Amino acid sequence: MISFNYETDFKLNNEERISNWLSQVIASENLKLGDINYIFCNDEYLYKLNVEFLNHDTYTDIISFDERVGKTLHGDVFISVERVKDNALEFKVDFKEELRRVMVHGILHFCGYKDKSEEEASTMRNKENHYLNSLVEIS
Repeated sequence: MISFNYETDFKLNNEERISNWLSQVIASENLKLGDINYIFCNDEYLYKLNVEFLNHDTYTDIISFDERVGKTLHGDVFISVERVKDNALEFKVDFKEELRRVMVHGILHFCGYKDKSEEEASTMRNKENHYLNSLVEIS
């Protein structure tokens, strides 16, 4: 089950559609959906988590805590809505598109994809684009 939680004024207006899409992404990767929580927050909230749990003294748009058990995905995905808005402006894309990219990015981490090297980041970006296109197709 995918659940959406809010630590900020932001709220998704299409939770069911996004949940169905992310569930399809997981199934396409031949994995099973367990319990995944999305927590939408602000920069300061996520910054504190980044320092406390990852020892990174930086702002970020997403932190995912993978609690996968075998082929069943479980975990928490924290997203800074502020950072996503800033990134959308910087990359000259629509906020909703950037938000969906970050959301699927978290799922792809749970599926085992990494993004530390250039090659890994390229694979991750290709997967993001593939699944973003699949969302458009089911719209």
